[in-house]
Amino acid sequence: MLRFFIALAALAVAATLAGAQENIPTFHKIQLTDQFWGEGADFADFNHDGKMDIVSGPFWYQGPDFKVRHKYCPADQTFNATNAAGKVVTIDGFEGALGVNNAYSQDFLTFTCDINGDGWADIVIVGFPGQETFWYENPQNKEGFWPRHTIIDSTDDESPAFGDLLGHGQSVLICISGNYLGYAAPDGTHTAEKWTFHRVSPKKNEYQRFTHGLGFGDVNGDGRNDILLRDGWYEQPASLEGDPEWKFHPYPFAPNGSSTMFAYDVNGDGLPDVITCLNPHGFGLAWYEQLPQKDQQGEIQFRQHLILNPDATPNSYGVVFSQPHSIALADIDGDGLKDIVTGKRFWAHGKNGPDPQSNEAAVLYWFKLVRGPNHTAEFVPHLIDTNSGVGTEVVVGDVNGDHRPDVVVGNKKGTFVFLQVPPPANH
Repeated sequence: MLRFFIALAALAVAATLAGAQENIPTFHKIQLTDQFWGEGADFADFNHDGKMDIVSGPFWYQGPDFKVRHKYCPADQTFNATNAAGKVVTIDGFEGALGVNNAYSQDFLTFTCDINGDGWADIVIVGFPGQETFWYENPQNKEGFWPRHTIIDSTDDESPAFGDLLGHGQSVLICISGNYLGYAAPDGTHTAEKWTFHRVSPKKNEYQRFTHGLGFGDVNGDGRNDILLRDGWYEQPASLEGDPEWKFHPYPFAPNGSSTMFAYDVNGDGLPDVITCLNPHGFGLAWYEQLPQKDQQGEIQFRQHLILNPDATPNSYGVVFSQPHSIALADIDGDGLKDIVTGKRFWAHGKNGPDPQSNEAAVLYWFKLVRGPNHTAEFVPHLIDTNSGVGTEVVVGDVNGDHRPDVVVGNKKGTFVFLQVPPPANH
């Protein structure tokens, strides 16, 4: 009898997965430039023409075809390279795929947001780790460079986040600075002045500029967003009066480092789970199922479920790639469940860097969340592209206004948008 029910459950999972393969979205790739200006990219309607534009590095690309490029800040970086004819040529941008040496841009992450509340989208740039984060004020279609304002002097980690951490409807910068974890927020409406950094942790030497892994979400289900790190999570207190330290709950999510982290109920049991990579310069992707039973100290416990193996072994779908240095979480196929978008960061430390599989194909994937019986879940991989990958950021959202999520990437291969293709008319 037991074997009968096991077989029945297996058939149910197989049927669910088979159904999940129907009407799988595909994407149309557009490369905006092959120059390397930033490893972050985002989109917004910068010129108020009703069409989304894309920004990466010092340029924004005008939608809907992204063929016209506008410079919103100085862009004077160049490097020399030898072409196929043996001639030395000067190339615009930082040295990336168009060269051979390792280089880093001054745009590690890009966010778009109406910072000053004037109804126009502004641009937030997180510089190289340890350097400042600043925002560019949209001049409302006036000519010239956009006014630049410093948010914070030092952003000391590789996966800072920008979003509504406090639930007030205002985005803040969540990061490490000066060996403290915290968030930077403007003082009232004084957005053009430097923002105040609110510490949530004690000072820790390991919180330094090349720290890997950060995210935010409601881990314990109390309605308040918490901050996730590779080795645990900081619980947001009921009151922020007096800038209290947040309680730290240790848990070894990703001892070798992480990238973007999320709290999300993966298996539909009502408990928030944690999604993280296992090594941003190595291998591995996992979700941690929150268990209903806490330990003897009352701490939340988790169970690891691998999506990609923590080594070069392909998963059950034959997928393996290294350096998942950025992750996005979004409902790609419109089934109401959030899926994972990630891929290989191209040349994180250059062509001859120490990262495994450094010169393998720069793949980009989305992983469809499929829920099975008894609160089981699986992420089914679907290839988007083999010649782009991710940067230190990957962004998902509706770029072309068709109510389908698209993918935006900036990295050492250039700037890309992947527009989701509508399903055939007979479906």
